[in-house]
Amino acid sequence: MSEPAPKKPKISASRRLFLKTKILKKASTLLAEEKEQKKTDREQTLSERVPPLQLSGISVQDLQNLCKELHQKIDVVDEERYDVESKVAKNEKEIADLNYKIFELKGKMKRPALKRVRVSADAMLGALLGAKHKESIDFKANLKTVKKEEEKKEEVTDWRKNVDAMSGMEGRKKMFAGPNA
Repeated sequence: MSEPAPKKPKISASRRLFLKTKILKKASTLLAEEKEQKKTDREQTLSERVPPLQLSGISVQDLQNLCKELHQKIDVVDEERYDVESKVAKNEKEIADLNYKIFELKGKMKRPALKRVRVSADAMLGALLGAKHKESIDFKANLKTVKKEEEKKEEVTDWRKNVDAMSGMEGRKKMFAGPNA
């Protein structure tokens, strides 16, 4: 048997290339728009949270105090970031553990090749019911026996003898005379 020929794509190569370039152009424009949006968002949040610095006319002491405040704010943000990172790491680990459990429950784990062993019914019951079950159970004793009604059967003999007996004039006489003849 030979392998079937690979199916040709329904779209021509030039059409496929055109569509790929169109998708790439659209993706590049979306990427540029996203970068611009992030830049404007960053500027907006900075203007809201951090007032513009006015360093002219500030004494050295005020500048040092300003630096200390900024360092404290940076430390607070770093602690928050660390807390968030630890929560994310904990959640990712939990997700990985749950995925592994799901994988196990589905039975996708590779099982070792086991030898087939014939086990008697008594041994299976012993395994299911525990070590305390040692007596054998007679399953046939619990089954009800059903007696078939014996039908009236005519003696079945070899059909060839029957054909020989019915052939000729004697057979016709027997058939017309009935079974008592």
